[in-house]
Amino acid sequence: MISVSVDGGVAVVTLDRPDKRNAFNKRMGRELGQAYRKLDEDDSVRVIVLTGAPPAFCAGADLGDGAGTFDSPDGEQFSSSPVDPPAFELRKPVIAAVNGHAIGIGLTIAMQADIRIFAADAKYAIPQVRLGVLPDAMAHWTVPRIAGMAVAADILLTGRTFDGAEAIALGLGSRCLPADEVLSAALVIARDIATNTAPMSVALSKRLLWQSQSSSCRPETVAAIETDLHLRVMGKPDAVEGVRALMERRTPVWVSRLSAEWQEIPSE
Repeated sequence: MISVSVDGGVAVVTLDRPDKRNAFNKRMGRELGQAYRKLDEDDSVRVIVLTGAPPAFCAGADLGDGAGTFDSPDGEQFSSSPVDPPAFELRKPVIAAVNGHAIGIGLTIAMQADIRIFAADAKYAIPQVRLGVLPDAMAHWTVPRIAGMAVAADILLTGRTFDGAEAIALGLGSRCLPADEVLSAALVIARDIATNTAPMSVALSKRLLWQSQSSSCRPETVAAIETDLHLRVMGKPDAVEGVRALMERRTPVWVSRLSAEWQEIPSE
């Protein structure tokens, strides 16, 4: 269901049911959450790339039960957000290399990533309202914060289908490329982050970036937290190393370790 490979500080997590176009089921959700958690705790991993085994990213929920796919759970615990933790709760950057069709939960889990690259000629939709259910994986929170309320209403309330070019025009991702170039482009970004950015700096910045999306988070609150976080990293070895490496025109050697040094940032 989920396969993981790690090279040079970059973990590639693959939704791996190509015969089913990586259709999402409970096991896949459980394994993806387990992989996220394990990789976030591994100091040798700096960046996570989420992709799908070709020819799709994720065709959506597994509809193997036909009309009974969305039957009421019978004494079984149910969550509309089956990936725990979601990508935005990790400390490591997560890049979604959306290398093919992403429908329903296939797209909503990609919306939990920090950076998204779309295949230009693939199909995208969050069509749950056309199936008698609702968008999932916290799409009512991620989509409006990433692309705005108007875009969220457009795609969540209609369930319509669009292509990669429109996904970028709507602000859902960073760029669209031919499907066979999506993963390699994501890996270029991931390797740059893994090599040239300080682990603690990126983790703190990511946490604040997502936390600041709260509707009640005011600019002065962000300013105060930014100041606090600067004081955490200033004078530390990585702050010295970053400037020294830049001046010496060499690759930095980072020493901060999230496993030993991480402290949550203050809430608003």
